[in-house]
Amino acid sequence: MPPLIPPTSQDSTLTPHRLRVIGELARLLESQTRTRYFSEALVGTTRAMHAEAMERLTSAIGETSSPHFVETLEQARDICGRLSDSFDLLLAERNRQSAASHEGLRDLISEFDDMFTLLSNTLVERELLERQSQVLEQIILSHERIGQWKAFVQAILSDFHAIFPFDLFFVAFAEENGLMLNVYYFGECDEAYRLATRQQLARSMIESLGLPADSPLDYEEFQVQRNQSIRPVRPEQMITVRVPEHSSQLAGLLGVTFLSSQELNAREESVIRSILAVMVMVVGSSKVLSRTLAELEYYSMHDPLTGLYNRRHFNNMLEYEIGRSERHEHEFALLLLDLDDFKDVNDSYGHPTGDSVLVRVAEILRGHIRKGDLATRIGGDEFAIMLMETGTEGAVSVAEKLGAALRATSFESPNGKRFHITTSIGVVVYPRDARTEHDLLAGVDIAMYRAKELGKDSACTLASMPGQLKATRVTRDYAEKLREALRENRMVPYFQPIVDCHTGVPFACETVARLKEKTGETIAAGAFIDTIEKYGLGRELDRVIIRQTLEAAAARARTGAPPLRVFINLSAQEIQGRGILGYAEELCNELGIPPSQVVFEILERDAIGDMTNMRKFLANLRKKGFAFALDDFGSGYNSFHYLRELHFEFVKIDGAFVRSIVESPIDRALVRNLTNLCKEIGILTVAEFVESEEILEMLREMGIDYVQGYHIGMPLPQMPDVA
Repeated sequence: MPPLIPPTSQDSTLTPHRLRVIGELARLLESQTRTRYFSEALVGTTRAMHAEAMERLTSAIGETSSPHFVETLEQARDICGRLSDSFDLLLAERNRQSAASHEGLRDLISEFDDMFTLLSNTLVERELLERQSQVLEQIILSHERIGQWKAFVQAILSDFHAIFPFDLFFVAFAEENGLMLNVYYFGECDEAYRLATRQQLARSMIESLGLPADSPLDYEEFQVQRNQSIRPVRPEQMITVRVPEHSSQLAGLLGVTFLSSQELNAREESVIRSILAVMVMVVGSSKVLSRTLAELEYYSMHDPLTGLYNRRHFNNMLEYEIGRSERHEHEFALLLLDLDDFKDVNDSYGHPTGDSVLVRVAEILRGHIRKGDLATRIGGDEFAIMLMETGTEGAVSVAEKLGAALRATSFESPNGKRFHITTSIGVVVYPRDARTEHDLLAGVDIAMYRAKELGKDSACTLASMPGQLKATRVTRDYAEKLREALRENRMVPYFQPIVDCHTGVPFACETVARLKEKTGETIAAGAFIDTIEKYGLGRELDRVIIRQTLEAAAARARTGAPPLRVFINLSAQEIQGRGILGYAEELCNELGIPPSQVVFEILERDAIGDMTNMRKFLANLRKKGFAFALDDFGSGYNSFHYLRELHFEFVKIDGAFVRSIVESPIDRALVRNLTNLCKEIGILTVAEFVESEEILEMLREMGIDYVQGYHIGMPLPQMPDVA
């Protein structure tokens, strides 16, 4: 069986160098050995010849009788002896150096061989690491890949297989009802092979993960490659990596297994294990992210409480349906449902009960629309339905059925009591009522609120209110115009005199708002006050008028003119403790105006809306030194009750009665009785809309204290003089 990793290019390049260098070193070692053997032979021959010479010299000395010759021979023998000793010393040193060189050369050869082996191993490990990097470089998380995580896993395994071939790959997950094993086959195999894989290898993997052998298993199998026949793999050839304990929340992932029919060395197995450890985290994370993205995608289009589509999807579908219906000349209808008095459900029974009501309402909506229609929760207790290819008659029929179904449904409170809800429904049809997305939404909203005004628990079509959409748009545009005027200080006070009914002496002036157009034209408050109230601009207008009025009063005081009371209108929202009195008090201190010079007035219909807050407001108002006037007195259905419950410094009798007292005995009697009543309880009266001398005379006879109107004086940009 060939190794998994073939010889590297580095091996092929370095081996000749290794052999050449070791060969040269071996030849040197051989040459040195031969030289040593030759030297040893030469030394042996020299020693033999030297010994023979010494023996002959010794023999000659014994045989010679001449003393001089004997002496000469003895000197020669001594020289040969010393030469022999020197030769022995030289030979010993030569042998020592030869042995050291021989040993050093052997060590050098051994060290070189070890160094080369280490270098070869290093180059092999580098090759493995480079191949490992090639695998890891392919594991790139992206939105597209995570969205299809199974395909992503197959792509990773294909890249892995191209670099480190294998035959099978397992990925094990823990599911709700057991274990799921994804099996990837990298080669063609028959059913017998698959059966053997499930029975043997799959069970071996389960055991390697430390799970019970009898764990229930489901399989999902993938044939990744078919260009070769798959080879048998034995359990002992498995490399399994478990999910680390600290990462146990990776979408139920338990571990992965690499199975190759090729033999692996220790380094190869180590590298593959490191890759598998990364794959465990990547595969688990990709499945978690895929599930998370799927949930995000779902909730980007659905309401999490009811499961209905949300406003975003509704808007997208509305835009699409307008285009589709325009191309095919179809009609479609929108229904807007707003649950009646749903706040009372939350306040009475709690938000969990309110949520359960919304869920049940969603179920009812689903049950009363066709497949292909769209039911959405667009916020709070508002629901919208898009009825495809449906005209007014069909839409009204669906609306009535929905209203009846909700009306007939009972809900249970936490204390076991049953309650019911109703809904107001607006209906608009494309293209009959509107053609644009904006107009359709605005129109169905108008129709729904009209259903509320008609008594709730009903449906109303925009078709029943011709011109209302255009009128609403005009009002909306006007609101923006008023906002711009407030920002540019083009809302200014005009001052209408209030005089003593009997003497005609100016007593006070009422501040009325005027709008200065950019063209210089002045617009009276009656033209814009309803828009101001509808769009919540009253508080901003109040502050603008209060500041300008008090500044005008301060400027008048600096001229030496006697003080004049000012009546300033307040919007209904200010009695809710919005801080207007504190604001006015600060201005009075800043400008040197005594609070007693200021009278705040509120319409009767606004003052009586919240008696509890009205009492607090009046107490706070008097505490700061201001006075109060009730405007349009008599227009309420229970005006006398308010006089008993609340105390006012001034009552301004409704001008609708005053302007008709000459012609209408009923209005004359009403004004007289109201005047007498106020006198009895100590409240000063102001009659508005005095438009003739005849009316003024009648008011004098009735005992009215103060009067104002066009007959007395027109509203002017300057405060009136006091004679």
